[in-house]
Amino acid sequence: MKCKKGQALWKEAKKIIPMGTQLLSKKAELFLPEQWPSYFSKAKGIEVQDLDGNKYLDFTIMGVGSCILGYADPDVNKTVKSVIDTGNMCTLNSPEEVKLAKLLLEIDEWAGKVRYARTGGEAMAVAIRIARAFSGRDKIAFCGYHGWHDWYLSANLSDDRNLDGHLLPGLEPLGVPRGLAKTAFPFTYNNISELEKITESHDIGVIVMEPLRSNYPENGFLEKVRAIADRCKAVLVFDEITSGFRMRIGGAYKLFNVEPDIVVYAKAISNGYPMAAIVGRSEIMEKAEESFISSTYWTERIGPAAAIATIKKMKQKNVPEYLMKMGKKIMDGWKNIRTNRIKNKNFRHTTTSKVFF
Repeated sequence: MKCKKGQALWKEAKKIIPMGTQLLSKKAELFLPEQWPSYFSKAKGIEVQDLDGNKYLDFTIMGVGSCILGYADPDVNKTVKSVIDTGNMCTLNSPEEVKLAKLLLEIDEWAGKVRYARTGGEAMAVAIRIARAFSGRDKIAFCGYHGWHDWYLSANLSDDRNLDGHLLPGLEPLGVPRGLAKTAFPFTYNNISELEKITESHDIGVIVMEPLRSNYPENGFLEKVRAIADRCKAVLVFDEITSGFRMRIGGAYKLFNVEPDIVVYAKAISNGYPMAAIVGRSEIMEKAEESFISSTYWTERIGPAAAIATIKKMKQKNVPEYLMKMGKKIMDGWKNIRTNRIKNKNFRHTTTSKVFF
């Protein structure tokens, strides 16, 4: 396999684009230095073609978790093409905003209002702004990974190891105002005593967490977090940017019958088209009218239209159930391959196509 064009372009990119890419998770050096294809020319279903014409089957994270229906899904693309032909941006608002809000409120029945963004990180920043505005308090207790914005990276101002156990270790808070030090405090998933100590020592107004990532909650963990939030009168925010719409239509929190005050969706919600939603209780979300939260491209039409089409198809095809079944099948297959390799050092696995793992 030769990846000359991809490698050449990657080396060129690193000279004129900081880090070479906009997303840490797409750095070639994280995968196969000097050999990673780096760029695609075509992606359809799970088939990917690079700049040199090599073809692959993508059994990995499918656009970093964004393409839940596969690359270039025909139904979502049809909707998007219609939007392009009839106009994506206008001085007036798109009706899809209202239609999507109603759809999300049907999924999250406890909620009353919705705001939009176009990326997960900025959606979390919006959620934090609204939650702080409602609680009237600055300090945050958090668990998990929540993006690149100042409120989150500020945890590493007081101790550069604070974020090490939350997906990406060693995140550098260079450029984050020193005044934000000691405004965000991490706790470990399934360790309720850490959260209790934080809330006893600090005036916490917001509790932020991923309800599910690598581990399931144990010993009523989510229920206890909800109880602490109620006791502290803190706003509980569930970050479902990674977990949303994979195990259930909506958030994975539905598996455990624990409702947040705000839930944030992105990635899978629109199958690769930029879209994010902040869904919350009416009295909390109303603070978004008092705090200035506004952006031109949050009103473009492709994102909401793609999200409606994606959610509609996920419902029709019961995609979360299929993902769970196929995910288990693939994981079992990988475990068997690993077991066979351990038993037989001469074991070889061949395929006519290259495969991303």
